Amino acid sequence: MKRVLLAWALVLAATAASADSPAQQRMSPAEFDFSGAASAGAGTSGIAAIQTIVLKGDPTKPGLYTIMLRIPANTRIAAHTHPDDRIGTVISGTWYFGYGKTFDANALKALPPGSFYTEPPGDPHYAETRDSAVVLQITGYGPTGTTY
Repeated sequence: MKRVLLAWALVLAATAASADSPAQQRMSPAEFDFSGAASAGAGTSGIAAIQTIVLKGDPTKPGLYTIMLRIPANTRIAAHTHPDDRIGTVISGTWYFGYGKTFDANALKALPPGSFYTEPPGDPHYAETRDSAVVLQITGYGPTGTTY
């Protein structure tokens, strides 16, 4: 009986997950719509000026998610952590990114468009933009959050 209930729960979970996000998606950069973007959405640094759209999944729930962030020029993000393992790709602009418990401008690495970086779970990191806005794509396995 327990096995039947477990199997049924797994089927329901898989059905719910597939209903929440389509299996097939194709989007060109022109189709990314920030007009209804959340400010300081789940998985961001919590800075209100950062716009967030969810491309796949739900970063507040267990499961795979992908979010896209638009960070304004001249934004500094203090050292913080996330509970989940995340990867990031710079879509546009130059992202200045560093690892450590405190912000250190000398340890920032310039990551131009196409760059890849990681945010291991619980590993403090920080970042900034300079003279231009940056668009990032971040993928992780939720639920996510931010701790300063």
